[in-house]
Order: sequence, then structure tokens, then C-alpha cells
Amino acid sequence: MAVALEELTDKHPCFALGKKGSNGRIHLPISPTCNIQCKFCDRKINDYEERPGVAATVIKPEESPDVIRQSLEVCPDITVVGIAGPGDTLASDYALQTFRLVKEAYPSLLKCMSTNGLLLSEKAEEIIEVGIDSLTVTVNAVDPEIEAQLNTGILYHGKWYEGSEAAKILIHNQLEGIRKISEAGIMIKVNTVLVPEVNDQHIEEIAKTVAEAGAKIYNVIPLIPQYELADKRQPTCAELGEAREKAARYLDVFCHCQRCRADAIGVPGGKDFGKQIYLNRVAVKETFSHG
Repeated sequence: MAVALEELTDKHPCFALGKKGSNGRIHLPISPTCNIQCKFCDRKINDYEERPGVAATVIKPEESPDVIRQSLEVCPDITVVGIAGPGDTLASDYALQTFRLVKEAYPSLLKCMSTNGLLLSEKAEEIIEVGIDSLTVTVNAVDPEIEAQLNTGILYHGKWYEGSEAAKILIHNQLEGIRKISEAGIMIKVNTVLVPEVNDQHIEEIAKTVAEAGAKIYNVIPLIPQYELADKRQPTCAELGEAREKAARYLDVFCHCQRCRADAIGVPGGKDFGKQIYLNRVAVKETFSHG
């Protein structure tokens, strides 16, 4: 049975509207690979960068129940199990395998997944069957010419596509996937990375389009200048506020995003237990591997 928006905004820190809450989440770094190359994305395995696409390690699905158990011991406020990388959750089968284990071992915890949406349409039935409670889809443009400025290319069914051709496939699959998932009653949030001089004047069209497809909440994330967009500037507070104001004409807007690591554990904005949990596991594995 689908979780109501009221429950999500109460229990899920990334769907909360208004004041920041006291609920925590655990991100399971399950998904190692990605099938698109965003020009602002630089996936890394390390323990010091505080941003999406970064994790201290990648774990296996069968390890997830024990990781959740340890995390609940140090942070009982956790109400959500999320998978957001460090790659894309649908580029491999690991995330959906993990959610099946979570559903059995921790049925009271909300299950949340983030994806770039390239495979969302064709994986929709499986996502629904697994029992995902909320889904976040990153949609940075609904105009292929704009998307092509943000994405080098996509790997789709074994073939590499670039430019507007890649963008058209990605946007079509994202919107079709959002429609299918929302029709099943699953709550959908859309993230958009705000890039000045690229998609900053496109936010209203994105919000309108994804709202028509079935999304309910919108999150505008300021660009972290890096990788191929390292020469771009971050949006100003005024630009970010303007973008959120335009999006709010069509969707509820979430304004407390912490741009979390793919292995974050705890209450957003509070102490992060991710390094404690995951680096301990890495140390144990190294001990065993060296005899």
C-alpha cells in the first residue's frame, strides 16, 4: 500500500516540507556503476568529500541488513533506508535486490531510491513490486538541447549515445517512468541541479512538465562546480530562490537538501555516522583479508 504524503513529510527528511525534522536516514552504498555521464558528476570512493556520488566503500546487498542493524544502534532516529549511489541504482540489479532484503528484515522502515531515470520506465514494474515508498528522479532538463549541455552521453542497452540524441532518450524515459511509478501511488520527488547560464531559465518548464507526469515534490540543488563544469560558477542565493519560486507554482518545493554522500547515516544536518559504520567494516575486511 502506498505511503501517504503526510507520512512521508513527517518521517522522511528528504521529503519534509517547512522546518527540518529530527528523523534520520541511512544511505546504503550499493550501486557502483552508472549508465550516464553528467558533466558535473565525479564519482569517488573516499572518506572526506561531503557531496553526492561519494562513498567510503561499496557494500553487497547481503551485507545491508547488518549495516542497518548497526546504524540503528548508534542512531535510533533512522526511519528511512535509501539507496542513492554512488552510481545509479538501476544501472545494476543490486539496489532492487537490497530492497527485497530490507522489506523482509525491516518492514517498518521506509524504502527510498534515487535514480537518473534512464531505465526507470522499463524497471517500473519491478520497482513497484519491491515496494519502494518514495522515489527521487534527477531531471536537469526537459529540452534535449539544454540536457545535452549537462550530459556527455548515455550507455543504453549496450550502445553509447551522445548529444541531443542521448538527451531525447533520457528525457523520454524519465518522464515515462515518472508516469508509471506515480500511477502506482508511489511518491516522487524530482531533483534538478541548477547550473547558471545553462538551465537556470528552464526551471519553470521542468517543474511544470514533471508535475504533469506525476511528481509531487521538487528540489533545486545548486551546482557544485567540478569535473567538466569546473569552470561554471555556483548559483547565487537570489538565483536559487528565484528558481524555487518558479517551481513552487507547480509543485511543493523542498528547501533543506544537504547534498548528502551516498553513504550518509543519521539525521541530515546532524552527526553523520556513515564513516563510523562503513570504515569500520572496511577495516574488518582488510584484517580478515590479510590473515
